[in-house]
Amino acid sequence: MPLKTLFLNPPSFENFDGGASSRWPATREIESYWYPVWLAYPAGMLEGSRLLDAPPHHVSATETIEIAKGYEFLVLFTSTPGWTGDQKLAEAIKRANPSIRIAFVGPPVTTSPDRALNECEVIDFVCRREFDFSTVEYANGKPLDEILGISYRKDDKVVHNPDRPQVDNLDALPWVTDIYARDMDVTKYNVPFLLHPYVSLYSTRGCPAQCTFCLWPQTLSGHAWRKRSSDDVAAEMAHAKELFPHVKEFFFDDDTFNIQKARTVELCAKLKPLGLTWSCTSRVTTDRETLKAMREAGCRLLIVGYESGDPQILKNIKKGATVERARDFTRDCHDLGLTIHGDFILGLPGETKESIRNTINFAKGLDVETIQVSIAHAYPGTEFYEFARENGFIINNGAMVDEEGHQLAHIEYPGLPTEYVLEMVHRFYDEYYFRPKAAWRVVSKAIVNRDLPRLYQEAKSFLKLRSQRNKIVKQKKQQKANDAGKPVGAAV
Repeated sequence: MPLKTLFLNPPSFENFDGGASSRWPATREIESYWYPVWLAYPAGMLEGSRLLDAPPHHVSATETIEIAKGYEFLVLFTSTPGWTGDQKLAEAIKRANPSIRIAFVGPPVTTSPDRALNECEVIDFVCRREFDFSTVEYANGKPLDEILGISYRKDDKVVHNPDRPQVDNLDALPWVTDIYARDMDVTKYNVPFLLHPYVSLYSTRGCPAQCTFCLWPQTLSGHAWRKRSSDDVAAEMAHAKELFPHVKEFFFDDDTFNIQKARTVELCAKLKPLGLTWSCTSRVTTDRETLKAMREAGCRLLIVGYESGDPQILKNIKKGATVERARDFTRDCHDLGLTIHGDFILGLPGETKESIRNTINFAKGLDVETIQVSIAHAYPGTEFYEFARENGFIINNGAMVDEEGHQLAHIEYPGLPTEYVLEMVHRFYDEYYFRPKAAWRVVSKAIVNRDLPRLYQEAKSFLKLRSQRNKIVKQKKQQKANDAGKPVGAAV
């Protein structure tokens, strides 16, 4: 029998969506959670394992420590914002269960394994990049020095074993939906723009795009694009339909679901007979014929990373797309009846007050159904981080979140104060959603979907965060005014 293993997406800040599938770990403006897909794969390979996704199930740290007493091996998925809290939690688990072995996985330990092992003595080893088979091999008794892709301490030194090749045969991996049915309550997962309840899974791994800010391809999943066979995906979807008859929508949370036309069209032909409603990620480079095939196969919504409406910013981040192509893509989607959730980021390399205004105007011109506006975060391990570090643009000691896990602007360019960027996030939302057309669209869809209570709760959550961020902006402005008024030579 393998070690009795607990795969853990740990409790953290309230409403924190911090790891295991969150590409932008933070406390959300509106409570929402992505599925811990990465943890579900190895959990499906080990008899007697459990996947504990603490945040959406509102399992406290105290409860987690108590649960961990019944296990021999802990695999904890950590994130950059959650690292300090995760370390303290692991130490508390070790005190309560001294014999438990602990492995950390996720982007921070991939990019800085030495730091992780030196800062947290209770960690037995960390897994770099994909960790499916590394954790399973250890649970099955393989010695540390024979496991590829891990780092550990030996004789007071950190040892880095050779890298593990990426998983190529994705069809050989277990179906994550079985683990959801075994260990999780799918009604606990809410994303505002998806139908509720929803279930998410992957059909591919990796992304060949070179976006400089994107965390996953540069730290965890890699740039090599690997795909499951269309037969395997369709079979799991049919199985999931039987497992979760109450689920209203399935979501393909791939880095880039439809990047290859032939594969997308082939998969759509096999999904169409299932009669499912599904959604996915998409790049604006997807052509109309592919979009049409997706729509006919049951696709409802696309999450689209527009990022910016300024041509130079798109070049700076190596987006591989243009504003003109984005407009054509959006027009095709609307013509075909596809809903779009558009993602935008303020504070990317080269950002100015003018480029922010360009992005807001661009977004309003696109007029997609819903949007998310994020503050640019430079995660260690990304090209964006190296750019910001080398140019001295990282401030606040690199703090990405406040004491409640909400995003903080930690990149500051000359002439673009962080408080201005925070202000413009709210200006962006205001200008976008307080247009009569946009406001009515949101309310009318909530009425049709019988989701008015959900909409009310989401509005309350967003307004509360808005108030908190406005206080931060006022405090920063006041501090700068006070500093400017100090006599020369005064301590800062």
